[in-house]
Amino acid sequence: SSTNSKPSSARRLHTLLGVIIPLLHTLLGVIIPLLHTLLGVIIPLLQTLLGVIIPLLHTLLGVIIPPLRTLRRIKILAINNVQTNIYIVPKEPATTLAQIKNLSVPTLAGNVKLSSLAKVSVVEIPVSITTEKGDRTAKVMLTPDGKNLGATTVDVNKRLAKLDLPAGVTATLGGVSASQAQSFSDLGMALLAAIAIVFIVMVATFRSIRQPLVLLISIPFAATGAFVALLVTDTALDISALIGMLLLVGIVVTNAIVLIDLINQYRREGKGIQDSIMDGARQRLRPILMTALATIFALSPLAIGITGSGGFISKPLAIVVIGGLFSSTVLTLVIVPVLYWLIEGGRERKSLKPKRVKTAKA
Repeated sequence: SSTNSKPSSARRLHTLLGVIIPLLHTLLGVIIPLLHTLLGVIIPLLQTLLGVIIPLLHTLLGVIIPPLRTLRRIKILAINNVQTNIYIVPKEPATTLAQIKNLSVPTLAGNVKLSSLAKVSVVEIPVSITTEKGDRTAKVMLTPDGKNLGATTVDVNKRLAKLDLPAGVTATLGGVSASQAQSFSDLGMALLAAIAIVFIVMVATFRSIRQPLVLLISIPFAATGAFVALLVTDTALDISALIGMLLLVGIVVTNAIVLIDLINQYRREGKGIQDSIMDGARQRLRPILMTALATIFALSPLAIGITGSGGFISKPLAIVVIGGLFSSTVLTLVIVPVLYWLIEGGRERKSLKPKRVKTAKA
């Protein structure tokens, strides 16, 4: 009996599946088209609703949120252990001149308009106020067109001198112009210090004061040539040119030192002063000219301005050194021996002058 029950159960299951599967197929064939039809109606309806609801929410939020942003909580009220925030909702701020004039101001006599208490007008005011040492200041900035900052500074100073400023108002230059003036002052002090140091070293070397003074004569010659070179090339006197002047102090004195040292050496050997000057100048002429020409030719590319973008710094320096070295070399070979002859030769002539012997009458 157990063997007969198993085939009967399998037949029942097969019969049941044969009924259910066609029924499910029929139901799905009806439900799926129905769902497709419903979705085709619901989705456009939702899109229409969202197209109306979203702008409406945006409008409502635009009305609600700004006042909430301007709310300012002033206090918390506690009633029956329930805390409630108290806010102040401000009115719309005045944006026009008429609205500002109509602002209500509480007074002892009641609320009055602002226009009855003060003069309300539109005026221009500075965006920011700066002070320097307690005084209000205003800056006027400009960029010069040319490269000659010194000429621009002089022109601005002339125009400021013609201004009729109110009482208590002063005008001064600052920025790059003030920095350049300070740099000129510092380099001028450095130039004087360099001349003083060179003089002290020469006094210690020659053990004399007159001969170092003769050597320092070459410095004005160098300055003359430097200024002439700046004028000829139409170059402005700037910081780099002053640095070139500082270099000239050491360069031009060297040639005079070499010449005077050889003349002194010949005199110590017993030669006369005139022979010492002639022989010393003849012996030092070629070395002095060679060193001067070598320096001039080496600086020529900088003076011509073929160094590229850095020429605005190197060009004035090279022009000053070339002009000063040229004039000082030429004048040193002529003026320094003459001055040496006038100073040292006078002492020698006095020493060689015969002394007068007074004879007493019997």
